[in-house]
Amino acid sequence: MSELRTLPVPDGLDGMRVDSGLAKLLGVSRNTVVALTTSGDVELDGAPAGKSDRLLAGSWLEVRLPGEETPPEIVAVPVEGLTIVHEDDDIVVVNKPIGVAVHPSPGWEGPTVLGGLAAAGVNLAVSGPSERQGVVHRLDAGTTGVMVLAKSERAYSALKRAFKERTVDKHYHALVQGHPDPSRGTIDAPIDRHPRVDHKFAVVTDGKPSVTHYETVEAFRAASLVDVKLETGRTHQIRVHFSAVRHPCVGDLTYGADPTLARRLGLTRQWLHAYSLSFEHPGYGDRVTFDSDYPADLSEALEQLREQDH
Repeated sequence: MSELRTLPVPDGLDGMRVDSGLAKLLGVSRNTVVALTTSGDVELDGAPAGKSDRLLAGSWLEVRLPGEETPPEIVAVPVEGLTIVHEDDDIVVVNKPIGVAVHPSPGWEGPTVLGGLAAAGVNLAVSGPSERQGVVHRLDAGTTGVMVLAKSERAYSALKRAFKERTVDKHYHALVQGHPDPSRGTIDAPIDRHPRVDHKFAVVTDGKPSVTHYETVEAFRAASLVDVKLETGRTHQIRVHFSAVRHPCVGDLTYGADPTLARRLGLTRQWLHAYSLSFEHPGYGDRVTFDSDYPADLSEALEQLREQDH
Protein backbone atom coordinates (compact mmCIF):
# COMPACT_ATOMS: atom_id res chain seq x y z
CA MET A 1 0.00 0.00 0.00
CA SER A 2 1.24 3.47 -0.83
CA GLU A 3 1.24 6.29 1.71
CA LEU A 4 0.09 9.84 0.94
CA ARG A 5 1.87 12.56 2.93
CA THR A 6 1.15 16.29 2.94
CA LEU A 7 4.01 18.52 4.07
CA PRO A 8 4.28 22.31 4.49
CA VAL A 9 7.44 23.91 3.07
CA PRO A 10 9.33 25.50 6.01
CA ASP A 11 11.09 28.86 5.73
CA GLY A 12 14.49 27.18 5.78
CA LEU A 13 13.82 25.44 2.45
CA ASP A 14 12.55 28.51 0.62
CA GLY A 15 14.08 28.66 -2.87
CA MET A 16 15.61 25.17 -2.66
CA ARG A 17 15.14 22.65 -5.47
CA VAL A 18 12.40 20.09 -4.95
CA ASP A 19 14.79 17.12 -5.05
CA SER A 20 17.14 18.58 -2.41
CA GLY A 21 14.45 20.06 -0.16
CA LEU A 22 12.11 17.09 -0.16
CA ALA A 23 15.02 14.74 0.49
CA LYS A 24 15.75 16.73 3.66
CA LEU A 25 12.09 16.75 4.71
CA LEU A 26 11.62 13.01 4.21
CA GLY A 27 15.09 11.92 5.30
CA VAL A 28 15.67 10.01 2.05
CA SER A 29 18.21 10.23 -0.76
CA ARG A 30 17.88 12.75 -3.56
CA ASN A 31 17.74 9.85 -6.02
CA THR A 32 14.60 8.60 -4.27
CA VAL A 33 12.94 12.00 -4.66
CA VAL A 34 13.96 12.18 -8.34
CA ALA A 35 12.27 8.81 -8.88
CA LEU A 36 9.12 10.10 -7.16
CA THR A 37 8.99 13.26 -9.31
CA THR A 38 9.58 11.23 -12.48
CA SER A 39 6.65 8.94 -11.64
CA GLY A 40 4.38 11.93 -10.92
CA ASP A 41 4.10 11.21 -7.20
CA VAL A 42 5.07 14.72 -6.03
CA GLU A 43 2.78 17.74 -6.25
CA LEU A 44 3.51 21.32 -5.19
CA ASP A 45 0.38 23.32 -4.38
CA GLY A 46 -1.70 20.87 -6.39
CA ALA A 47 0.45 20.83 -9.52
CA PRO A 48 2.95 18.11 -10.54
CA ALA A 49 6.44 19.05 -9.36
CA GLY A 50 9.66 18.44 -11.25
CA LYS A 51 12.94 17.70 -9.52
CA SER A 52 14.40 21.12 -10.39
CA ASP A 53 11.33 23.19 -9.47
CA ARG A 54 11.89 25.65 -6.62
CA LEU A 55 10.16 25.42 -3.26
CA LEU A 56 8.31 28.38 -1.79
CA ALA A 57 7.95 28.79 1.95
CA GLY A 58 4.33 28.28 2.99
CA SER A 59 3.53 26.08 -0.02
CA TRP A 60 2.32 22.52 0.41
CA LEU A 61 3.93 19.36 -0.90
CA GLU A 62 1.87 16.25 -1.47
CA VAL A 63 3.92 13.07 -1.81
CA ARG A 64 2.76 9.56 -2.52
CA LEU A 65 5.29 7.12 -1.05
CA PRO A 66 5.41 3.51 -2.23
CA GLY A 67 4.97 0.69 0.26
CA GLU A 68 8.02 -1.07 1.63
CA GLU A 69 9.86 -3.13 -0.98
CA THR A 70 10.90 -6.71 -0.32
CA PRO A 71 14.63 -6.64 0.56
CA PRO A 72 16.88 -8.08 -2.17
CA GLU A 73 17.60 -11.76 -1.61
CA ILE A 74 21.11 -13.10 -1.03
CA VAL A 75 21.71 -15.77 -3.66
CA ALA A 76 24.50 -18.27 -2.96
CA VAL A 77 26.67 -18.07 -6.09
CA PRO A 78 30.45 -18.67 -6.20
CA VAL A 79 32.38 -15.49 -7.00
CA GLU A 80 35.51 -15.78 -9.11
CA GLY A 81 38.48 -14.13 -7.44
CA LEU A 82 36.86 -13.76 -4.01
CA THR A 83 39.36 -15.24 -1.57
CA ILE A 84 39.20 -15.78 2.18
CA VAL A 85 42.28 -14.27 3.83
CA HIS A 86 41.36 -15.32 7.39
CA GLU A 87 38.45 -16.99 9.14
CA ASP A 88 37.70 -17.85 12.76
CA ASP A 89 34.61 -18.11 14.96
CA ASP A 90 34.11 -14.33 15.05
CA ILE A 91 35.23 -12.87 11.72
CA VAL A 92 35.96 -13.61 8.11
CA VAL A 93 38.41 -11.43 6.18
CA VAL A 94 38.17 -11.47 2.39
CA ASN A 95 40.00 -10.06 -0.59
CA LYS A 96 37.30 -8.51 -2.79
CA PRO A 97 37.84 -8.59 -6.56
CA ILE A 98 36.79 -5.96 -9.09
CA GLY A 99 33.15 -5.78 -10.19
CA VAL A 100 31.74 -7.33 -7.02
CA ALA A 101 29.32 -5.50 -4.70
CA VAL A 102 29.39 -6.25 -0.99
CA HIS A 103 25.67 -7.02 -0.70
CA PRO A 104 22.61 -7.14 -2.96
CA SER A 105 20.75 -3.91 -3.63
CA PRO A 106 17.94 -2.76 -5.94
CA GLY A 107 19.21 -2.52 -9.51
CA TRP A 108 22.40 -4.54 -8.92
CA GLU A 109 22.40 -7.84 -10.81
CA GLY A 110 26.11 -8.68 -10.49
CA PRO A 111 27.97 -10.86 -8.00
CA THR A 112 28.17 -10.02 -4.29
CA VAL A 113 30.53 -10.81 -1.45
CA LEU A 114 27.63 -12.14 0.64
CA GLY A 115 26.51 -14.43 -2.18
CA GLY A 116 30.04 -15.74 -2.60
CA LEU A 117 30.47 -16.41 1.11
CA ALA A 118 27.09 -18.15 1.26
CA ALA A 119 28.21 -20.40 -1.60
CA ALA A 120 31.40 -21.17 0.35
CA GLY A 121 29.36 -22.21 3.40
CA VAL A 122 30.34 -19.25 5.57
CA ASN A 123 27.65 -18.33 8.11
CA LEU A 124 27.58 -14.64 9.06
CA ALA A 125 26.03 -12.81 12.01
CA VAL A 126 22.29 -12.30 11.67
CA SER A 127 22.39 -8.71 12.97
CA GLY A 128 21.59 -5.91 10.57
CA PRO A 129 19.12 -5.72 7.65
CA SER A 130 18.46 -9.12 6.05
CA GLU A 131 20.33 -8.24 2.85
CA ARG A 132 23.36 -6.89 4.76
CA GLN A 133 23.78 -9.35 7.63
CA GLY A 134 27.33 -9.44 8.94
CA VAL A 135 28.36 -6.34 6.97
CA VAL A 136 30.22 -3.78 9.11
CA HIS A 137 31.81 -1.71 6.31
CA ARG A 138 31.84 -1.66 2.52
CA LEU A 139 33.97 -1.20 -0.57
CA ASP A 140 32.65 0.11 -3.89
CA ALA A 141 32.07 -2.51 -6.58
CA GLY A 142 34.87 -0.80 -8.53
CA THR A 143 37.37 -0.96 -5.66
CA THR A 144 39.39 -4.06 -4.81
CA GLY A 145 40.98 -5.10 -1.56
CA VAL A 146 40.66 -6.36 1.98
CA MET A 147 37.51 -6.17 4.10
CA VAL A 148 36.15 -7.84 7.22
CA LEU A 149 32.70 -9.27 7.96
CA ALA A 150 31.24 -10.44 11.26
CA LYS A 151 30.37 -14.08 11.92
CA SER A 152 29.33 -13.75 15.57
CA GLU A 153 26.93 -11.30 17.15
CA ARG A 154 29.63 -10.00 19.51
CA ALA A 155 31.89 -9.37 16.52
CA TYR A 156 29.14 -7.47 14.70
CA SER A 157 28.55 -5.16 17.67
CA ALA A 158 32.26 -4.65 18.41
CA LEU A 159 33.26 -3.96 14.80
CA LYS A 160 30.35 -1.59 14.14
CA ARG A 161 31.39 0.34 17.24
CA ALA A 162 35.06 0.31 16.19
CA PHE A 163 34.27 1.75 12.76
CA LYS A 164 31.99 4.37 14.31
CA GLU A 165 34.64 5.38 16.86
CA ARG A 166 37.32 5.36 14.14
CA THR A 167 39.62 2.91 15.90
CA VAL A 168 39.96 0.84 12.72
CA ASP A 169 42.97 1.73 10.55
CA LYS A 170 42.01 1.57 6.86
CA HIS A 171 44.83 2.06 4.38
CA TYR A 172 44.41 2.33 0.64
CA HIS A 173 46.90 2.73 -2.17
CA ALA A 174 45.85 5.04 -4.98
CA LEU A 175 47.62 5.96 -8.19
CA VAL A 176 46.80 9.61 -8.79
CA GLN A 177 47.59 11.85 -11.72
CA GLY A 178 50.45 14.28 -11.31
CA HIS A 179 52.26 14.98 -8.07
CA PRO A 180 50.36 16.12 -4.95
CA ASP A 181 51.98 19.14 -3.32
CA PRO A 182 52.89 18.72 -0.53
CA SER A 183 53.86 15.09 -1.08
CA ARG A 184 52.47 14.28 2.37
CA GLY A 185 49.39 15.99 3.77
CA THR A 186 45.71 16.02 4.67
CA ILE A 187 42.64 16.83 2.60
CA ASP A 188 39.94 18.16 4.91
CA ALA A 189 36.88 19.02 2.84
CA PRO A 190 33.16 18.20 3.39
CA ILE A 191 31.51 15.75 0.99
CA ASP A 192 27.91 15.19 -0.01
CA ARG A 193 25.93 14.27 -3.10
CA HIS A 194 26.83 16.19 -6.24
CA PRO A 195 24.44 19.14 -6.69
CA ARG A 196 23.80 18.34 -10.36
CA VAL A 197 24.83 14.74 -11.11
CA ASP A 198 22.84 12.10 -9.25
CA HIS A 199 25.38 9.25 -9.21
CA LYS A 200 28.33 11.39 -8.12
CA PHE A 201 29.54 12.99 -4.89
CA ALA A 202 31.40 16.26 -4.49
CA VAL A 203 33.08 18.63 -2.07
CA VAL A 204 30.28 20.96 -0.98
CA THR A 205 30.16 23.66 1.68
CA ASP A 206 27.42 22.06 3.77
CA GLY A 207 28.54 18.46 3.26
CA LYS A 208 29.56 15.89 5.86
CA PRO A 209 32.99 16.33 7.49
CA SER A 210 35.51 14.28 5.50
CA VAL A 211 39.24 13.88 6.22
CA THR A 212 41.81 12.04 4.10
CA HIS A 213 45.49 11.67 5.05
CA TYR A 214 47.99 10.75 2.34
CA GLU A 215 51.69 10.22 1.74
CA THR A 216 53.46 9.74 -1.59
CA VAL A 217 55.30 6.42 -1.65
CA GLU A 218 56.48 6.39 -5.29
CA ALA A 219 56.55 9.14 -7.92
CA PHE A 220 56.51 8.70 -11.69
CA ARG A 221 56.61 11.30 -14.44
CA ALA A 222 52.88 11.08 -15.07
CA ALA A 223 51.49 9.96 -11.72
CA SER A 224 52.13 9.28 -8.03
CA LEU A 225 51.42 6.23 -5.90
CA VAL A 226 50.03 7.44 -2.57
CA ASP A 227 49.29 5.70 0.69
CA VAL A 228 45.90 6.90 1.95
CA LYS A 229 44.51 6.65 5.46
CA LEU A 230 40.87 7.55 5.93
CA GLU A 231 39.80 9.35 9.06
CA THR A 232 36.19 9.31 7.85
CA GLY A 233 34.51 6.91 5.43
CA ARG A 234 32.28 8.82 3.04
CA THR A 235 31.08 7.32 -0.22
CA HIS A 236 33.74 7.81 -2.95
CA GLN A 237 35.81 9.83 -0.43
CA ILE A 238 39.26 9.15 -1.86
CA ARG A 239 38.09 9.64 -5.44
CA VAL A 240 36.28 12.89 -4.63
CA HIS A 241 39.07 14.37 -2.51
CA PHE A 242 41.87 13.74 -4.99
CA SER A 243 39.71 14.97 -7.85
CA ALA A 244 39.01 18.14 -5.85
CA VAL A 245 42.75 18.86 -5.55
CA ARG A 246 43.22 18.14 -9.28
CA HIS A 247 44.91 14.79 -8.86
CA PRO A 248 42.15 12.29 -9.72
CA CYS A 249 42.79 8.57 -9.43
CA VAL A 250 44.23 7.27 -12.68
CA GLY A 251 41.44 5.64 -14.68
CA ASP A 252 38.64 7.31 -12.72
CA LEU A 253 36.80 8.87 -15.66
CA THR A 254 33.78 9.65 -13.46
CA TYR A 255 35.87 12.12 -11.46
CA GLY A 256 37.88 13.74 -14.24
CA ALA A 257 40.83 11.43 -14.91
CA ASP A 258 42.63 11.64 -18.26
CA PRO A 259 41.30 8.78 -20.45
CA THR A 260 44.48 8.82 -22.54
CA LEU A 261 46.66 7.82 -19.59
CA ALA A 262 44.20 5.09 -18.56
CA ARG A 263 44.23 3.62 -22.08
CA ARG A 264 48.02 3.75 -22.21
CA LEU A 265 48.19 1.74 -18.99
CA GLY A 266 45.44 -0.67 -20.01
CA LEU A 267 43.16 0.37 -17.14
CA THR A 268 39.39 0.05 -17.39
CA ARG A 269 38.70 1.31 -13.83
CA GLN A 270 40.17 3.59 -11.21
CA TRP A 271 43.52 2.60 -9.71
CA LEU A 272 42.41 2.25 -6.10
CA HIS A 273 43.01 -0.66 -3.74
CA ALA A 274 42.22 -1.28 -0.06
CA TYR A 275 45.50 -2.91 0.90
CA SER A 276 45.50 -2.98 4.73
CA LEU A 277 42.99 -3.24 7.56
CA SER A 278 43.91 -3.17 11.26
CA PHE A 279 41.55 -3.49 14.23
CA GLU A 280 41.15 -5.00 17.69
CA HIS A 281 39.97 -8.59 17.31
CA PRO A 282 36.46 -8.80 18.81
CA GLY A 283 37.13 -12.25 20.24
CA TYR A 284 40.51 -12.11 21.98
CA GLY A 285 41.26 -8.38 21.99
CA ASP A 286 44.67 -8.34 20.28
CA ARG A 287 45.32 -5.90 17.47
CA VAL A 288 45.29 -7.74 14.12
CA THR A 289 46.31 -6.55 10.66
CA PHE A 290 45.37 -8.03 7.29
CA ASP A 291 46.88 -7.06 3.94
CA SER A 292 45.91 -7.57 0.31
CA ASP A 293 48.23 -7.73 -2.70
CA TYR A 294 47.49 -5.65 -5.80
CA PRO A 295 45.41 -7.41 -8.45
CA ALA A 296 47.07 -8.03 -11.82
CA ASP A 297 45.72 -4.98 -13.69
CA LEU A 298 46.96 -2.55 -11.02
CA SER A 299 50.37 -4.22 -10.76
CA GLU A 300 50.81 -4.15 -14.52
CA ALA A 301 49.96 -0.45 -14.67
CA LEU A 302 52.67 0.31 -12.11
CA GLU A 303 55.24 -1.77 -13.98
CA GLN A 304 54.47 0.10 -17.19
CA LEU A 305 55.04 3.43 -15.45
CA ARG A 306 58.35 2.22 -14.02
CA GLU A 307 59.52 1.02 -17.42
CA GLN A 308 58.51 4.25 -19.13
CA ASP A 309 60.47 6.28 -16.59
CA HIS A 310 63.71 4.42 -17.34
